[in-house]
Amino acid sequence: QVQLVESGGGLVQAGGSLRLSCAASGRTFSSYRMGWFRQAPGKEREFVAAMIASINTYYADSVKGRFTISRDNAKNTVYLQMNSLKVEDTAVYYCAAQRLGSATYDYWGQGTQVTVSS
Repeated sequence: QVQLVESGGGLVQAGGSLRLSCAASGRTFSSYRMGWFRQAPGKEREFVAAMIASINTYYADSVKGRFTISRDNAKNTVYLQMNSLKVEDTAVYYCAAQRLGSATYDYWGQGTQVTVSS
């Protein structure tokens, strides 16, 4: 079982930056695909970014060039650096972990609120 705990959300003005963190329990963290998702009010949850190992990264088109996913396997932590934030980035952000061979994300955090004001 893996537990994920997000932190770093908050209120920021448009154009500002935030860094989200997701601390994971478990000894096999380095082998998991880690992802960030978000859900805005009245909308479905959407993919934001993902990282496999420490090399391959993937981003939603809406955040490319502004967000960066990274991980520190020694700290069992994955990060989401968010720059040039826009009002439309406002959402609850969730961290997720996918085991090797799994077809879906197996573990989810509780989410952290990001609010971008104009």
